[in-house]
Order: sequence, then C-alpha cells, then structure tokens
Amino acid sequence: MLEVALGRRRFMTYLLGVPALAVATRITFDAVAPDAAAAALPSAPSVEEMFDIGEALVVASAPTMPLVKLEIGEDGVARMGVPRIEMGQGITTALGMLIAEELDLRMDQVEVTCADARPELVLNQMTAGSSTIRAFYDPVRVLAATARARMLAAAAVEWGLPVGSLTTSGGSVTSDDGRTATFGELSRPAADPALQVGAVVPKAASDHKIVGTPVRRVDALDIVTGRKRFTMDLQVPGALPTMIRRAPTWNGTFRSLANRGAIEAMPGVLAVATIPSGVAVVAETFEQARAAVCAVDATFSAGPVPNESNDSIMQKLKKAALPFAAPALGAVTVEASYEWPSASHAFLETECAIADVRPGGAEIWSGFQAPIVAQQKIAVELGLPQKAVKAHVVPCGGGFGRRVFFDTAMEAALISKAVGKPIKLMWHRTDDMRHGRCRPANVQNFRATLVAGQVATLEQRVCGVSTDYRHGLGEILTATATALPEGAKQAVANDAFGQAVFLTFVASPYNFGVYDKRQTELSLGIPTSSYRSVPNQTARGSEEMFVDEIAERLGVDPVEFRRSTLKSERTRAVLDAVVDAGDWGRRMPTGFAQGIGVHVESRSHTAALIELDCRDPKNPRVTKAVMAVDVGKVINPLGLEAQMQGGLAEAISLTLKAGLHVVDGLPLEGSYSQYHFARQKDFPSDLEIIIMPSHDGPLGGAGEVGSSAPTGAIANAYARATGVRPRTFPINHPIDFDPFPPGQLPPPAFPEG
Repeated sequence: MLEVALGRRRFMTYLLGVPALAVATRITFDAVAPDAAAAALPSAPSVEEMFDIGEALVVASAPTMPLVKLEIGEDGVARMGVPRIEMGQGITTALGMLIAEELDLRMDQVEVTCADARPELVLNQMTAGSSTIRAFYDPVRVLAATARARMLAAAAVEWGLPVGSLTTSGGSVTSDDGRTATFGELSRPAADPALQVGAVVPKAASDHKIVGTPVRRVDALDIVTGRKRFTMDLQVPGALPTMIRRAPTWNGTFRSLANRGAIEAMPGVLAVATIPSGVAVVAETFEQARAAVCAVDATFSAGPVPNESNDSIMQKLKKAALPFAAPALGAVTVEASYEWPSASHAFLETECAIADVRPGGAEIWSGFQAPIVAQQKIAVELGLPQKAVKAHVVPCGGGFGRRVFFDTAMEAALISKAVGKPIKLMWHRTDDMRHGRCRPANVQNFRATLVAGQVATLEQRVCGVSTDYRHGLGEILTATATALPEGAKQAVANDAFGQAVFLTFVASPYNFGVYDKRQTELSLGIPTSSYRSVPNQTARGSEEMFVDEIAERLGVDPVEFRRSTLKSERTRAVLDAVVDAGDWGRRMPTGFAQGIGVHVESRSHTAALIELDCRDPKNPRVTKAVMAVDVGKVINPLGLEAQMQGGLAEAISLTLKAGLHVVDGLPLEGSYSQYHFARQKDFPSDLEIIIMPSHDGPLGGAGEVGSSAPTGAIANAYARATGVRPRTFPINHPIDFDPFPPGQLPPPAFPEG
C-alpha cells in the first residue's frame, strides 16, 4: 500500500511559501489597507480583516498536518480519513475532488471519510469557523500530487523509461509505447522508501478538469434513499434504546427518584440509571423508553435561571450593555437597537450517541465536531486513560456549531457505565429544543455620527448571554495568540474568549470613519453554543439594517450609499451582481418591497437582494432572492450554491419567525410544529445564486458566510414595504401553540400499529 504523508521539513518549507497559511507572518497595515472609496471617511482595518478565526484554526492545524495521510491500496482506491466531520457542508466531496484532480482519478475511485479522534493531531481536529477547505486545500493537493509522482516514478523504474514519457488517467499509468499499470499494481513499488521522486508540483488551476466544475455530493443518493448511516442507524451489537427524563428548567440537575420500582416494572424497561442531567431509562424499544420517561417521578434542582423569561433576559442585557462614546459637539447622530432571542440549532438529526463502556475501556459513536476534547473529557469522567476511549466520528445530519459540544456522548458513556451494557441514547426533539444548547440572546446597539453628509464614526455595542467556548476553541486561540494582531491578542490575554471570537469574526465592510465595536457577555448559566456564523448573523445582519437607516437619514439610495462606502472592490462586485440580476429599484405592487444586504466573512464576500410580500405584515413571505458569493477559489459550484441556500433558509427563519420563547427558565418550544423554522412554502421559488469566477485572491470559507446579508436584506425589505422598522426579532413571534408540560415528551405523531 502506498501511504503518503507530508514530511515535516517539506511541509514547513511548503507552509512558509504559501501566503494563505503564512498569513500570521505578514500582517501589516499596508497589507490590508482598504480600497479608496469616494464620499467616505476611510476606516482603519479591523482585527477580522487582518486575521480571522478561520486563519487561527488554519495556523493551529499546520504543525500536525504532516500526520494526515493519503493511502492507495491494491484496489487502486485513494483513501483519506480527514480529521473533520461531514455534517452536510459537503467537505468529503470537495476534498475528494481535490484528490481526484491531482491523481487523475474518477470520483468513484476516491474515498474521504471522517477520522476517529486522533489525539496526536492536538489542535487539528475541530470542524468550525468555515476553515476546513482553507486548512486542507494546499496540503491535500500536495499529498495527492506526491502520490501521483510516486506512481509515475515506480512505473518508470519498472519499465526503464523516463518519467516524462508517462501519463496518468483513470487510476492507471500509461507509457508512450502503450504499456499500462494500475495504481493498485504500482502501490507496493510506489511505497518503497528508496524510490527516487523528483519535484512535486500540484496542477495549475488552468489544468483543472474536476475542481471548479459542478459535482454532486458523493453521499447525496445514499441520503435521499436512506442508505447513509447516521449514529441512530448504526447497529452496534447489544446497544439498547435509551432516553432521559430531564429537569423542568435549563441546566437543572437530578436530586431524587421517587418511583424507581414502578418504572422498572413498566413494559420493556430493562434498566434505570440516574446521572446529573436526569433519569435514564433503558428499554427494548424507544417508545417503551419514552413512555417510562414520562412516568418518572423525580425532583431536580431549580437550575441557574429558574425564573427567567425572554423579557427578563433582554432587560439584563440592555442594562449591561456598554455606553456609547459622547458624540462630537454639533454632530448629527443616528441610533438604533435590535433584539434577538435565544434560538435553537434545529438540525434534522436529533442529538444521539452510542456508548459501550466496559471495565477496561470504552467506545463512543457520535457526531463530534471536536472529538479529541470529547475523548479527553469522557475518559476523565469514566476514570479511564485517554487511550482507552475510542471516539468514532459519525457523519451527522446538521450541526451548525451545536455539535462542538458532546453532552449526549458524555451522557451515553455515564449511562452505559452505570447499567453495564452498551446503549443507544436518543434525545427527543423536545429535549433538543428545550435542553440543547442554543444561540445566545443578544441586543445590538448602534450609533453613527454624521458630519457633512458622511459617516464620521460608527459604534456597535453588543451585549449577549455568554457563548460557551469550552469545547477547545479557547485552547486554539491561546495557542495561536502570538500570531494574532494586537487587538485580538489583548482579548485572548485579558478578556473573555467570547470577545476574541467577536473581534476575529465580525467586521464592518464599510468606510465609516472611526469604527468602534465592543461586546459584553453575561454568564447567566444558560446552555449556549456557537451558532452558524457565530456572532455574525445577528451582529452583521443588524448592521445591514442600520446602514439602511443611515442612508435614509442622509436621503440617499441604500445601494448607492453602500457602493460609495464599501472598502473592497470584491464586495462592490457582488453587490453590483445582485443589483443587476434582481433589477433593484423596479416598481413594486403595494405591500411588496426589495431589500439589500452585503457581508464579508472568512475571506468571502456575499450580497443579497430580497423581495418580500408584506400585504399581510404578520405573515411576510420572501418571494424572490438573488445572492452573489465570491470565495476566491471555487472547488464545487454545486456545493457552494447549496451553502448559500442553507444560509438563506437560516436568514428567513431567524429574521421572520423562528426563535425560542423562554418562560420560567425553559423554552416553550418542543417540536418543529412549535419552533417555526422555514418550511418549503417559506422558501422563494424565484431564487438565483450567482457564483463569482475564481481568482487569485485568498481562499474563503463557505459554510457560514451566506446568512448575514439576507438577514439584513429581509428586514430592510420589511421596513420598505410596511413603513415600520423592525427592532425585535423574529419579526413575528407569537406563542400560537400549547406547550408540552415541562419534563414530558409528547407521544409519537405516527404511533406504531
């Protein structure tokens, strides 16, 4: 078998020669100086423009990248276990395309899987920050190009021919005189350490035949036909269905169980165990486990926020928000505030994990975004050495930042240890929405000072419930602190990690004179996690609304105002693309309007033009959307288009009607029928995604950049259509359902039989 890894010396030499990966060594003011913009006061570059969170993850990954391997066996298939998780973003397809391109293989001759936890990778196994392709683009190309070079060298030795007379295609090497050998046949001689191989140079973009072309996801057919295996589909021998009775408030903990005997006597119940988060019931079927969980008579601690509601949380945030600086004497000011409640990640696959804990070791299966940290923490709780715990990374049906935590896997491990059997733990949808980690509630305050028709200062004051970063991102920021610009370095050293994340994620794309953004966080004890685009969807979405308010105050068209103040020509290009394709400014019927928004994140640029039907202001509907995206280098246009569609779905949901109602320390929502995430009928049938051509600019991320621009555009369209600027979100958020009783799980919608 040919096994290719980047040698440390070669990799470090290569690393220093790649600007995207060496960005920390070349950060200067001049390197990121904004483009000149007419009719705007230039703003100094923000931290995010100099060094973003994705680059921190890339830098942290680099030292152990030589441990990532590409293998070609005697069957000729190229295999890579990538230390990231596939959760719908299409990374296994995109990385497979890079491998197939460099090796001249068909896509069905490449297998990219999710590697189990590999602690030797240290900080190189976290899926976050739209960083996977940015981190692996060049290393994977080098690995595959090296494998191809070794195949050619092996064939040249065997046939006594110069390498230059050989070519590769479809997994075979062919000589000018017609001789052929498959990669499988050459895998052993190609793996010979004594084999002499010349310089390895990945293909030029002009020679690409696969990269940059539309390729359907390699797992798409399996997903739609039900053949793809998620955690709940795995058949681990003896793993028993398990569910948990949880507290009636956020983060309440178990105290006592009054009816253990009665629960144990219920049909199908095999075992009952108590863990800090509740009472676990192991049964023959999940329905038997659910019925028994609902019959549990237990007491719990009240949790840290037993009396909180949306209103009380928002009042605390408003009170704790930092004040604005005093405006200059005589300056005209524009101010606005936007309020966002907690939100559920609401992915299709509910939280689940399988655990088999035995006296000498444990195996855990789950959708881990941060498997090394999970492995470490679970080992500690079980009293086992880390190497005795195997954490299997299973592709999952959505993550959006929630699965950087591993609450479910930890619970499964504790339950399996307690009952002495392997178990399959499933969180009910109600558990997911009520007890799963949520996007933190936050308030966004803005003030702009206007002088002579220009924005002289823009102040943004964000106050939110603290986002929990104990899943390893904090360690990564600490490890890369020496590479951070001074502002982010200060945040890592002296402030909360949340501030460092805020500074390295959020940046205004405009020249608005003195730009001053600050974030305050309140640690209330609410279970939180990163949400897709982390702080950007609310922070930058709100700023796009505020930009429209400034333009209105100045009496200028919001598109022309943006064009005159944007820092980057790339951002202007995506804005112009949606304006032209969407026919900005066209006459609309009464009750309809257009809205615009732009966004820059993870070195990618997006713009969105939205048309909204607000004839019924309590039921607005997006009727048309045009989005443009520039990611620098496009690997798979189909995958990129899908990411933009996903970002649009998030924006429609969270801006118009999806959010959590917290009452007495617990969200009321407990199902998709109650949590109003966008349905198919809410998605526009008139949708155009414009993918800008690849160029030599920095490689950008795609997983998170697509939600902020349409968020602002939707709200701006609503304001133009109704004459009312929304201040609280989602815009329509009624309690139009009967909540399930706290602690109870509703019966199945489609009962068996």
